[in-house]
Amino acid sequence: MPDDDELLTNEPDDTEGSEENNEEPVVLRDGGGDSNNNNEEEEEMADPTPTPLGKLKRGALLHYLETHFDVDTSETLSWYLIGKDVEDMSVELNPETEVKKNILDETSVTDKGYEPSFDVDTYYATPADGDFYTKLKDIAMNRKTDEGCKTLCLEVLVDKATGPFDAWQEEVIVKPKSYGGPQGGVSIPYTVSFTGNRVQGTVTISDRVPTFTPTT
Repeated sequence: MPDDDELLTNEPDDTEGSEENNEEPVVLRDGGGDSNNNNEEEEEMADPTPTPLGKLKRGALLHYLETHFDVDTSETLSWYLIGKDVEDMSVELNPETEVKKNILDETSVTDKGYEPSFDVDTYYATPADGDFYTKLKDIAMNRKTDEGCKTLCLEVLVDKATGPFDAWQEEVIVKPKSYGGPQGGVSIPYTVSFTGNRVQGTVTISDRVPTFTPTT
C-alpha cells in the first residue's frame, strides 16, 4: 500500500526505465489547511478577500457608526468605519443568567439575555474624520447624555467572495471614557453600548460606502 506522499505525487516508476517519462514530479495540493511556505512572493500574491473556504481575517468583521447621531434622521445615513489605530476590539456580549436552587435541591436557570458593548481604546482626535470627530468631541467636552449620545451601529460580516453580505443594524449609546493621554496625540477612547431595536439585513459596499437593506 503506498503512503500519503506517494499518492500526492506523479513521480515516475523507476523500474520502467523509460527515457520519455522524465518530467518533474508535480505535488497535488488540496484547498484546506495552513501552508508553512510564507515566502515574500506568496505574501504579495495572496488574495485578501475572505472566503468560506478558510479562516476569516479580522478585517472581515466591520463596525460602522452613523455620524449624524440621530436615530430618527431622515437624512441619508453617513457611516464612520471603526478601525484606524485599533489593534484589538471585540464585542463583549455580557450574557446574564440567574441560577436558583430550591429546597428540593432542584436547580433552575433564568436567561436574562445580553448586555453587549465594545470598547475602542485607541481613537485619536482627528478633525479629518469629519462629523464623527465633531460629535465625539461635543459629547466629551459638553458632557452629553442620553439622546445626545445615541446613534446607529452597523455590523457587517464579510464571509464570502462577493456581496451582499450579512449585516445587523442596532441603536447604540457612544460614551467617551476620557480624553488627553500621553505625548503623541489627543486620545478619546470610548465605549459603544447596544440598546436594542436590532435589525438583520444585508449590506452592499461600493467605494467603501455600505448600503444596508433590512431583511423583509
